Amino acid sequence: MLLQIGDYLAGAMIGVVTALIVRIIIWSGMDMVIAMLVGGGIGMIVSLLISFMLSPLLGIVETMVPGSLTGMYGGMLFAMRDSMAAGSRTMTAALVVGAIFGIAVTVVMKFYNHALRGTVMEAGE
Repeated sequence: MLLQIGDYLAGAMIGVVTALIVRIIIWSGMDMVIAMLVGGGIGMIVSLLISFMLSPLLGIVETMVPGSLTGMYGGMLFAMRDSMAAGSRTMTAALVVGAIFGIAVTVVMKFYNHALRGTVMEAGE
């Protein structure tokens, strides 16, 4: 159970850090295509670094797969939002959105993993 909570916290952390760095770098009125490319790159780097730090505790697959999707797509979406000056007006609101996005991606990936693997039953000796 603690590993499951750790997975969700890792997703939230990646979302928050990505939203924070994108909010700092991307300005209102920036070209949206450039902003999305920069945001996606930032998100990939952030997710890689945080996932490598947390993988000894939580497992590499459990942090890298949802983390990479959170970082890349979150970075692109957050950068698009910030370049249009739409959505979150304060830094706190942007960070909350990042955390929610990270948790949501982690939940979706856990459901997808369950759908692929099915219910696991251990065979007795």
